[in-house]
Amino acid sequence: MSLGASNTEYVNARVRSRRAKLFSDEDYRKLVRMGPSGIARFMEESEYEREINELGARFSGVDLIEYALNRNLAKNFQELLEWSEGRIYDLISRYLRKFDVWNLKTIIRGIYTDTPAEEIRTDLIMAGELDDVTIDRLLEVDEIEDAIEVLADTIYYDPLSAELEAFAETGTLVPLENALDREFYEHLLDDLGRPREGPQAKYVEFLQAEIDFRNARNALRLARSGADLDPASYYIEGGVLFDGSELSQLVTDYDDLVDHIADNKRYGDRLSGALRRLREADSLIQFEHALDAALLQYADTLSSIYPVSVSAVLSYILAKEREVENIRAIARGREVGLSESEIEEELVIL
Repeated sequence: MSLGASNTEYVNARVRSRRAKLFSDEDYRKLVRMGPSGIARFMEESEYEREINELGARFSGVDLIEYALNRNLAKNFQELLEWSEGRIYDLISRYLRKFDVWNLKTIIRGIYTDTPAEEIRTDLIMAGELDDVTIDRLLEVDEIEDAIEVLADTIYYDPLSAELEAFAETGTLVPLENALDREFYEHLLDDLGRPREGPQAKYVEFLQAEIDFRNARNALRLARSGADLDPASYYIEGGVLFDGSELSQLVTDYDDLVDHIADNKRYGDRLSGALRRLREADSLIQFEHALDAALLQYADTLSSIYPVSVSAVLSYILAKEREVENIRAIARGREVGLSESEIEEELVIL
């Protein structure tokens, strides 16, 4: 942990500048009407100019967009760390380890589906702590067991090894993916305690919300997978919304699950709009998008309480991720010929 003086005000000023440049909902409406080449040109006139120009000679179409999005996202988050000192550096860097988990999940899914290594690499976001050598070794293997062996010197080896039997029994990636999530969140909360007030209390509150929504997402995925699994086995400690037994009961009834979130004093009033969308969602994808929107809305709420704090930085990280995911969804949707309304259903809009 970094113990030097923290430069929170400086980091927040830089983040406010970056946030003002994010795409608006009107931009998304324009992009939905464009093909991949038009989307790339639109990006070239924005914060993505450098990445589009650097990659344009080697890639085109959706590949160009994908590489540019991931490179820009990694650059933005690496710059967050370069700007930061002391305690705020520690809080940001531990949160950005989520991209190690993202990359490991992406690689494991790629191996599971026999996806070529170069296609897997397109979806990686190099903003975490795993180095290029480790990533390259992971992309060379053909079996999930071999990928886990590559991680022998990391914190992910033991939890993944422990779930190999469950993976073999169920044939689903849920046990492995949940082991990665659990390892990430447990280390996030390791030495933070439970402060009752101040900016760090809001940081912990945000992490608890993310864990709560992760548990809700996992519960619904399990319920709809049809696999004979105990949801409590995939419960992540650290949130405030569920305990393991409650989650096991709620996965059997979608309305009860949403009611449980709405009745919670912490989330209910602040998330009334997002919860309405949760109730209206008639597919798992729409439910997950509504959860993403709810978490982003919640981060914005917390950052408004302490505008100069790490909460505002986390809110920006989520907003930037949303921008990248929305542009990616539009480009992929246009590539496969989805209608404008079908693409709009794939977007996370507040």
